[in-house]
Amino acid sequence: MVAAYILILTEVGKAARVAEEVAEIEGVEAAEDVTGPYDVIVRAKAADVDELGRMVVAKIQAIEGIDRTLTCPVVRL
Repeated sequence: MVAAYILILTEVGKAARVAEEVAEIEGVEAAEDVTGPYDVIVRAKAADVDELGRMVVAKIQAIEGIDRTLTCPVVRL
């Protein structure tokens, strides 16, 4: 199992709607609209890195209003 934080930059005024839509995706544990350099922060889990990548590219980035994503896998040191 791999966990990750996905930082999302949205078009102006779209953060709340994007967070709501992302929250409905299977594997997403939380999606919050925030202030700062990114507009939405997502916590997600997937079986492996490949599945995580498919989730981000095929499902999250397909949502209208998203300009850019940055995926940060969680590591256990």
